[in-house]
Amino acid sequence: MTQGAKRKTGKVLAIIGICAAVAAGGIGVATVPGLLPGSPQNNAAAPSPAPTVEAKPVELGITPLDGAVEWNPVVGPQIKAVNGKVKDVVLTPAGGGAPVVGKISPDGTTWSTQEVLKFKTQYNYSFTVVDTAGKETKKTQTFTTVSAAYEADASIYPRNGTTAGSGQPIEINFSEPVVDKVAMEKRVAITVSSGQTVAWHWYSDKKVRIRPEAFWASGTTVTVDMKLLGVDFGNNMIGNGDVVSTFTTGPQRIAVVDDTTKTMNVYSDGQLLHTAPVSLGGEDWLSPTGYAVILEQERKSNFNAGSIGLKPGDKGYYAPMVVDYANRLTWSGVYVHQALESAWGAIGRVNVSHGCVGLLPDDAAWFFNNMKTGDVVQILNTGAPAVEPLEGFGDWNIPWASYAQR
Repeated sequence: MTQGAKRKTGKVLAIIGICAAVAAGGIGVATVPGLLPGSPQNNAAAPSPAPTVEAKPVELGITPLDGAVEWNPVVGPQIKAVNGKVKDVVLTPAGGGAPVVGKISPDGTTWSTQEVLKFKTQYNYSFTVVDTAGKETKKTQTFTTVSAAYEADASIYPRNGTTAGSGQPIEINFSEPVVDKVAMEKRVAITVSSGQTVAWHWYSDKKVRIRPEAFWASGTTVTVDMKLLGVDFGNNMIGNGDVVSTFTTGPQRIAVVDDTTKTMNVYSDGQLLHTAPVSLGGEDWLSPTGYAVILEQERKSNFNAGSIGLKPGDKGYYAPMVVDYANRLTWSGVYVHQALESAWGAIGRVNVSHGCVGLLPDDAAWFFNNMKTGDVVQILNTGAPAVEPLEGFGDWNIPWASYAQR
């Protein structure tokens, strides 16, 4: 072998030695990062980048809207998140006070109130929204509940806990006009222990009366339960509370006054209790006929001719006076009362009053002590029209078929 050939053979052996070292896992260049770009060994050693999490936009349903006014306090505020959750919700009166009690749903997406809000109050909302990536956003809002100008209420007569005569209709007066009367009637539950069916008769958008076909049975308990809190009367007028009245009726007491005989017969549950002579209205002041209900009673009452439109010099005018045992039948001034001493001689014989039913002192005292508000007085044969319903409680002068119609 020549010397040149020896050098060539040595170079080949050197290359083979390097390759063998790499193949045996020695300290070859594969262990140095970046030395051989693109090699499989280099790619296996580089860490994979973390995946990017993109959160979906959170959609919020919030009631009421920010800045809302005249919000019905019975309609509970609510926050609902889609593609997210809510937490740390605080709803408080702006003027101070305890936070409103609320509850978050098990899945964390919905917060709802658990108590009725106050009227005429500004509330502040604060809450945190969490999206699906865990990002939190704090929000604040405000709204105001129904103001005094949009509050509505109602009153019931007879009042709760009282005893009324068997002729006393129920009267409900609404502070604001009722637009949907049928819907309002459904809001009012009336229970009658005697089982008597009742009918509603609307005299206006704000006044309704309710009665059975015949007088209340003796000893009947009546409950009127009006669920008005949060109810829209119409025109955005909102009921500010429920109203309940329970009353009991006494015996069926009725005084029948007959102008033909100039007598009064008083019955209780069909039994005649008392008979008395009377004087009724003179020819210029006929006593009204039909049924009337005693509105109020005064042991002594001030009578003034001006209350019936008379002034000095007018026919029938009389000076102010005090009368005894006054039982009002109409708002226009028809009473059952003790006649003036100057008229005692006319009792049972001649009509001399301005439409009132005049009695002698003993009979007047008996009537006052034994008849009560809500009891019935029926006047016959005077030739005058019947008592108008709104002149007092003349509801019984409307036939049942008409009374029950809208």
